[in-house]
Amino acid sequence: MYKATVHDKTFEIEPTEAGLKVNGQMQLWDLVTVSDSYFHILYEGKSYSAELIKTEPETKTFTFKINGRLYTVNLKDKFDLLLEKMGMNNAASSKVNSVKAPMPGLIIDLKIQAGDRVKPGDALLILEAMKMENILKSPGEGIVKNIKVKKGDSVEKGQVLIEF
Repeated sequence: MYKATVHDKTFEIEPTEAGLKVNGQMQLWDLVTVSDSYFHILYEGKSYSAELIKTEPETKTFTFKINGRLYTVNLKDKFDLLLEKMGMNNAASSKVNSVKAPMPGLIIDLKIQAGDRVKPGDALLILEAMKMENILKSPGEGIVKNIKVKKGDSVEKGQVLIEF
């Protein structure tokens, strides 16, 4: 299940074997890929030329030009919807004061330095836990004031790693 928002309208999208259901209704269209970012669509007897103009993976925002008009689509996947349901969707929009270790582990690499400006989704550091490397990303925008760890440090859950 996905939710797509276009011009303040929200659509629930569910992929099925037969195609896509949008707001519970099967959508029947013919889609032909012309090139990597150009598509031709036939829907309800009408022809549409579509071009993918811009992709922003960190915000899951896509800009399309369809028959000469621009449309910006914000997409939420099942994980975004779960975070929203748990009330954790506003974390990225609030001011960030610090990043804490989500689990005990070992600092493998630092991707930032004090004084760096970070945006939501920017990689901050790599934390190894249970033999897996986890990239900790910035939950919001800010300027790095202090890095409380260095490469090779062991950290505990909840320990402050970076201050903004």
